[in-house]
Amino acid sequence: MLATKGYAALSAGEKLTPWDFERRDVGEHDVQFDIQYCGVCHSDLHQVRNDWFEGIFPMVPGHEIVGRVARVGSKVTKYKVGDLVGTGCMVDSCGKCESCKHDEEQYCENGNIQTYNGKNHYTDNMPTYGGYSNTIVVKEEFVLRVPENLSLPGVAPLLCAGITTYSPLKHWKVGKGHKLAVLGLGGLGHMAVKFGVAFGAEVTVLSTSENKREDAKKLGAHNFIVTKDQEQFKSAVNSFDFIIDTVSAPHDIPAYMSLLKTNGTHICVGVPSEPSKIPAFALIGGRKSLAGSMIGGIAETQEMLDFCAEHNITSDVEVIDMAYIEEAYERMEKNDVKYRFVIDMATL
Repeated sequence: MLATKGYAALSAGEKLTPWDFERRDVGEHDVQFDIQYCGVCHSDLHQVRNDWFEGIFPMVPGHEIVGRVARVGSKVTKYKVGDLVGTGCMVDSCGKCESCKHDEEQYCENGNIQTYNGKNHYTDNMPTYGGYSNTIVVKEEFVLRVPENLSLPGVAPLLCAGITTYSPLKHWKVGKGHKLAVLGLGGLGHMAVKFGVAFGAEVTVLSTSENKREDAKKLGAHNFIVTKDQEQFKSAVNSFDFIIDTVSAPHDIPAYMSLLKTNGTHICVGVPSEPSKIPAFALIGGRKSLAGSMIGGIAETQEMLDFCAEHNITSDVEVIDMAYIEEAYERMEKNDVKYRFVIDMATL
């Protein structure tokens, strides 16, 4: 077993504290890499608080993980010691179901294994622990190659916030000739803007905050609407081919769907802790679709990283020390970050 240092919530709702634990030894198909940076996702906060479902504690969060390979198993062929690599939201899947066969492990019909707060029922049924730690051991097939030309702290959030927005935009073929609205300008939203612009769409940011207008323009958005302003909101009715909804707080989805054109699609990628009510008339009046999307599969995530390398796209981040994590959570709840916290694991 590998002695590992990390930060954990020892029980639901507790503050994160230093915690020493053990990871499995490096197997013949495993890659061990020493973690240099780990992004802080809003889902980390939800899970340490048991907002979505009963968690497994102690819990070491973190699924936006990048670092250098320290050791590889005897049958590993893709990576060598010193390679720059990363791991996102999952570390295993069945590999046999239709979703897995089509490189969509995120939808594994037998259950993908989450990077943390899960149990690997394909191997030892032991809990998984995430990237708020100094090292990690991951099955080769779930390790990603990180391009060397990108700023490493800005790469970490690509492994969740990046792929969560890249995947649906690719799936629905959003691009030139489309009008795309990005609902919410946070960790997910700012990546949706960057990708939407890179794909050639006309991008409008929908936000409750006027003070995000300049940031939206800097990110490349073509238009900005303050949704609390009724005149601005009404002016956008029947305007968009797609809305990508990144909001993780309760909000009125049917109202936003009125901004879609006929045959428009509202794509949910944010996960509010409360369910939404969707009247049938919000859908049938205009043959509109309400859809959802998670992260992408491993192949698509690698495609995204390579796309980002080609177009020089990274997340906008604020790098923090590990000991600052509780303050970061408090600020994240207030949307006081532009646009993703990333932990420098050298401070662990």
